[in-house]
Amino acid sequence: MPTPAIKICGLTTPETLDAAIAARAEWFGLMFVERSPRYAAMDVAAELGQRAAGRIGRVGVFVDAVDAAIAEAVAAAKLDVLQLHGAETPQLCAALRARHGLPVWKVLSVSAGPDLERAYDYVGAADLVLLDAKTPKGALPGGLGLTFDWGLLAGWQAPLPWGLAGGLNPGNVAEAVRGTGAALIDASSGLETAPGTKDPALIAAFCAAARGA
Repeated sequence: MPTPAIKICGLTTPETLDAAIAARAEWFGLMFVERSPRYAAMDVAAELGQRAAGRIGRVGVFVDAVDAAIAEAVAAAKLDVLQLHGAETPQLCAALRARHGLPVWKVLSVSAGPDLERAYDYVGAADLVLLDAKTPKGALPGGLGLTFDWGLLAGWQAPLPWGLAGGLNPGNVAEAVRGTGAALIDASSGLETAPGTKDPALIAAFCAAARGA
């Protein structure tokens, strides 16, 4: 089984970015959602984006953002990927990909088998779908440590590249990798000691467990 690419999401400090780089993660996420405890203001995003240049891929995470806000973040952090975590349609994903000249990862919330079928809508509009656990109505999408039933993925024929998110941590990531065969794994709250506070030791343990799977 190929080793999955690893994304550490919601980083806000040079120390945790350096930890992700030292652990050989391929990507890190900057959260551009103001009500999130992992929010990266533009000055922080610019600092981390510059620090990451040539060392790790930079993913900007947005939830139903206006294009001006996306453009500001792309310019500040020199983003490599747009991750769209809201209700963005395939048409909007395709338009943003063309406008910014960047790959688009579309997050799909999953709680039952039919949710996986939405991936077909994004063929030609997104470069990857990221499967995440569905969160309660009114809650922030993602970052709550929730998982979905990975058994739903058994026999699923993905129509485009895909990754796995939702409740991943050092204790369960090996099982997730072995059980799903995801090409990308994405962790955030499972690597924290408090909301928004990443632990470098947990980042290192997560990456080691994922590669050891």
